[in-house]
Order: sequence, then C-alpha cells, then structure tokens
Amino acid sequence: MRLGSIIVQKFGGTSVSTPQYREMVADKVAGAVEEGFSPVVVVSAMGRKGDPYATDTLINLARGVYPDTSPREMDLLISCGEIISAVVVANTLKKRGLDAMVLTGGQAGIITDTEFNNAMILRVEPDHLVRHLNEGKIVVVAGFQGVTANGDITTLGRGGSDTTAAALGATLEASRVDIYTDVDGVKTADPKLVPGARTIGRMTYDEVTEMAVQGATVVHPRAVEICARASVPLRIRSTFAESAGTLVASAPAKGGAWPEIGASRPVTALAHIAPVVQFRLGIEGEWASGQGILRLFTTLSGVGVSVDMISVTPYERTFTVAETAWERALAALRSVGLEPEVRRDCAKISVIGHGMSGRPGVMARVAEAMACVGAEIIQTADSHMTISCLVPSGQLEGAARALHDKFELGGDLA
Repeated sequence: MRLGSIIVQKFGGTSVSTPQYREMVADKVAGAVEEGFSPVVVVSAMGRKGDPYATDTLINLARGVYPDTSPREMDLLISCGEIISAVVVANTLKKRGLDAMVLTGGQAGIITDTEFNNAMILRVEPDHLVRHLNEGKIVVVAGFQGVTANGDITTLGRGGSDTTAAALGATLEASRVDIYTDVDGVKTADPKLVPGARTIGRMTYDEVTEMAVQGATVVHPRAVEICARASVPLRIRSTFAESAGTLVASAPAKGGAWPEIGASRPVTALAHIAPVVQFRLGIEGEWASGQGILRLFTTLSGVGVSVDMISVTPYERTFTVAETAWERALAALRSVGLEPEVRRDCAKISVIGHGMSGRPGVMARVAEAMACVGAEIIQTADSHMTISCLVPSGQLEGAARALHDKFELGGDLA
C-alpha cells in the first residue's frame, strides 16, 4: 500500500439510520475508491434514542431489567450497536460490488485502559487491519469501542466513534480523516440561535477543539487533539450533500493564505453552553488561604462536579457548574459549612479565534455588542483564543446575534 493512500471515513448514527441514508454512505465510500484511496470506514450505532439499536435504547433495555448493571456488562451490551451498524453498512457496500469486511474495535487493534463506559485509547495495534487493506478490502470498523489488555470490551464515551476514527487515522498515517454528519461543516454559530450562521471553510485544530469544549457538538475534542498531534487533516462534511465542508488543519505560517485567521479576522466563530449555574462565595478566615482554595475545589471534585469560569479574588470565589450538577455542588458546599449565592438560568457564550491572541480591542467589541442589545454580562473568562461571557439565559439569542454581527461572521468564510 502506498503511504498516504488511506482515508478514514466516519459516519454518525443519523448517516447510517435508514437504507436510503446508507446508500448515501456507500456513495461516499465508492467515491473515495474512485479517487484512489483505500478507505477505512468507522460507523456509529444506527439512529438516536428510541431507535431499536441506538446506544441509549440499549442502555435503557439493561436498566429496565436491573438498574445497577455493572459498567463492564453495560459496555458488552452497548458495543453491540456499532457492531450491528458495521455489518449492515458492510453489506450495503457489498451490494455495490465493493469488497468490504467488518472488524470490531478490538479486532482493529484499539487497546484501551480499564475505565469502562469512558475508556481512553492506550495504543492501536493495526497489523490485522493493515493486512486486510493490503488485500484490497474496505475495512468497516465498529466505532466507540476497544478492548483492554485482558480482552474485556470497553467503550470510549460519548462521541467515541470520532475518537476511533482519529486514532486509526493517526496510526495509519492517513491522508485525511473525514467526519460525516448531518450538517455541512462547522458553523460560525449555532444556526438555531443565529439564522445567518455560515459554514467555515478552514479552521485550525485549536479553534475547533476550543469550539467543542465551549459547547459546539459537531466533533469530539479528543478526536481533534489526536489528529493535531499526528498532523492528520480532519474534514467535517455532510453525508447528505456534496459541499466541501470544513477542513481542520494547522494554522498557516505568518502571511499564509487563510484570510479568516489572523489580523483580518480575530474571531472565527461563536459557541455556547446553556443552561449553566453560577456559584458565588464570599471568603474569609481559613477559606481565604491556599489550603482553603484546595479544600473548596477538592470538595467539589469529590462529588464529581466539574467547575468552569473560575474567578479567585482575596475575598470571593466565583465559578459555574452544569445545570445537571448544581444541586450536588450545593449540597457538597453546605456539608463543609459554606453557603454560596446561587444564580440559575445562565448561559455561557464564547467568541473564539486564532487571531485574537495579543490583539487589543476584542473585549471592547464584545462589550459593545452586548450593550447594543442590553445583554447583562454577569461574569467573564478568557484564554489566548477565547473570550467567554456569562449572560442570563433569556438574553442568549440576542447576545449571539449581536456578537455574530459585530465580528462580521456572516461574510465569506470559504
């Protein structure tokens, strides 16, 4: 096999959910073959919650019989969804005259740790997969799963099929990893909030990772990080359209050819998380010390609460938690004698861009956009490529549209 002749194509649950859609998948795979690639096809379970073989359906099946199904046995069950999907997709390809065969994650060489339901890939041993590629076969791999060194089946957590595709792409030194979904690429904002949101032609790995962390769900951040480390280009495309989608790669050198990255466009996109809950703690005495900070956040981590938008001053600690975790966080803080001020029904909206680092005036433009629509900025946080604002949930849509307009994200981003 020629180095660089491999392409990894990952298809999500919607893409493989019906016979009509699976024929579209077959079109994409056949097109890759016609272009001279050796495709490795990674698939998710078919459909979404409520569909017969979807992951959530299988979880509910087990818990309906016995609520305390062990994580190990749950992984045995839910890994079946991807295996069913892989066999059906392979048969769809065979019907087209394409020589396809199926491998489970373990058979494809994906070795994980023993963290059932959310395993991390330790390494990929691809010899078995490569042998089939060298025989001219199209290998269809069940995504979302691997095996431990002892042979136990594991799953990789939500979005795990993206991670499977990225890990295989990196190991096989693929020319590209294509993530096929039901949207035509990464948008400048959620089109449900901003109808004028556009598809972005090119983005950096860092930007897409940051978008995923800040709430965008188009691709799993772990997959982007794997592709970035291996310098494997990632493309996010629609199964149902012929558009080029979004190409994700390294930033060009200074003076390169990406007009949307750099001085001409400091912000590339928006992302949001809603609802979130703000906690505000007045601090005094032992809680004001370094040990007090340690105890505060250890208390929260001990009950599985992840914190965000952290602000630490000599007299106050402010942070946000997910809506699903706020009651657990409140109970934990009260158990150590703390009584926080809690503000619910908040939303976090972030402007993201590789070109904002070191550029003055970006926060001023954020504040101006918010002021124009009367949005209350409750709290802010920033990094070298992100400025996040906490706003009341009811003001999220207006804030998103104002920021989108202020940074001219509705223009040409091809």
